[in-house]
Amino acid sequence: MRNNARKNVIYSIILLLIVFIVFLYRQNQQNPREATTVEQDGRVILTGQTMGTTYRVVYLDEQSRDFKKQIDSVLVAFNKSQSTYIEDSEISRFNRQDTLEFESPYFLEVLESSREVFELTKGSFDPTIGPLVNVWGFGPEGAQRKDSTEINDLLRLVDFNLIGYDSNQVWKTKPGVYLDFSAIAKGYGVDVVVDFLEEQGIYNMLVEIGGELVARGVNENGELWKVGINQPDEAGAKDDLFSIIALDNQGLATSGNYRNFYERDGIKYSHTISPKTGFPVRHSLLSATVVAENCMLADAYATALMVMGTEEAIALQESSQAFEMLLIFNDEEGKLETFVSEGLKPFISFIDRD
Repeated sequence: MRNNARKNVIYSIILLLIVFIVFLYRQNQQNPREATTVEQDGRVILTGQTMGTTYRVVYLDEQSRDFKKQIDSVLVAFNKSQSTYIEDSEISRFNRQDTLEFESPYFLEVLESSREVFELTKGSFDPTIGPLVNVWGFGPEGAQRKDSTEINDLLRLVDFNLIGYDSNQVWKTKPGVYLDFSAIAKGYGVDVVVDFLEEQGIYNMLVEIGGELVARGVNENGELWKVGINQPDEAGAKDDLFSIIALDNQGLATSGNYRNFYERDGIKYSHTISPKTGFPVRHSLLSATVVAENCMLADAYATALMVMGTEEAIALQESSQAFEMLLIFNDEEGKLETFVSEGLKPFISFIDRD
């Protein structure tokens, strides 16, 4: 009897340990580790969470200063302006009313950059696409799939020209217009962190939020920062690289439909919604990587290119020269092909898979 009791105690302890390990694993999955690492060569690495994703900041500093708390505070303030997932953010309050006086320095800047990309892409990038993003299930309210008649009704509200603004406020010229900066805000957040670090005297850094990046200066080896571009395969690992790009004081953003999508009734719905048709795009362009002067513009242009498709994207880049790009697409036979703009060719290398 004593042996059985002892065995029961041991089994109970083992069971509790297993439960505890599973609990720790789930906590780790739900709350990725936030940390600061200071290396002997003055390289500082910060990791954390923001905008529903993670960030990683690497910079060189002879004083090995830790700016994690300040960066977290900057990002909280930024989200209070730009996030539709925060009920009392600037953008959420504007979406519920007709006019908003600016409270942060962010709102006007993102409006001006949005106007620039909206005009150059002839409406392929349009932040008033918010109602359609929500209907197709990629907004804060989840899927609300409606029929084509309602989508056509919502299209009447999708036009950035229905937004007016000056240096003090923004307003709607038509009731019901809804802004969504999700296709530009993450890149802008990277720029905001970069600006903060430059104000602290940091000039060599690589800042990344959810895959959008800015590089400044050089790394600890005195070389340009190099970043990897993922293989456009929904079943592939996130560290399965397709190419490597060296960034010369530039921002980089990648948009693709191979991971952010859902299937319903045998149909695949991508998160890239066309502001012109109101429907998720369906074409052969798998991903668009854009290199631009800052990450806000790179983010917006990458989204626009995914709306436009391969041929229109190439035509826009060659005519405007406003950015450099890598396109990955399928040809008519389903074979993987690439297009690299001339200005990017000296800075890109492809992974040999043979």
